Amino acid sequence: MSVRAIHVDEVAPQRWRNGGGFTRELLAWPAVEAWRLRVSVAEVESDGPFSSFPAVERWFAVLDGNGVELTVGGIAHVVTRDAAPLHFSGEATTACHLLDGPTRDLNLMLRGIRGGMFRAEAGQPWRPRAAQCGLFAAVAGQCVGSGQFAVPARCLLWFAEAPASLTFIPTQPDAGAIGWWLAATPQEHAAWA
Repeated sequence: MSVRAIHVDEVAPQRWRNGGGFTRELLAWPAVEAWRLRVSVAEVESDGPFSSFPAVERWFAVLDGNGVELTVGGIAHVVTRDAAPLHFSGEATTACHLLDGPTRDLNLMLRGIRGGMFRAEAGQPWRPRAAQCGLFAAVAGQCVGSGQFAVPARCLLWFAEAPASLTFIPTQPDAGAIGWWLAATPQEHAAWA
């Protein structure tokens, strides 16, 4: 089984063109130049618009900070660390307003791929039903499936072939979100649901 671990702090940040923050790209599949699946962590320093990504489905979750108000296609959504990930179209006009200071946010973008982002619950099995999947751990712990993997805080653990089931067990109890499951299946893989 092919498993990769990518820690946020090991990825060089890329400054946004509008100067409002920067992004660390953790995963781009199948290639950086022509990605269909992209996982990144963004540090948002000021209010401003999101870039447009036509034909892309996006999921957004707050990792650190007091949260944001995202206005997507004229509808406002408040997203905090304890909120469910927000799913929206990458081509929708989207503006970000920081609620109280900078945030660090997790982004999943899919082009021609079915999938999603879901909150991980401590000790609760997750059955991805996907071709590929991953865990972004907000806190340190163990990810258990067809093997056992130690995962440091702020790390993406990515499975090129999704196991039937995964469970995340945090090292220490945490009052907030412990992590997020990510699932991705190329649409041409009709056998995956």
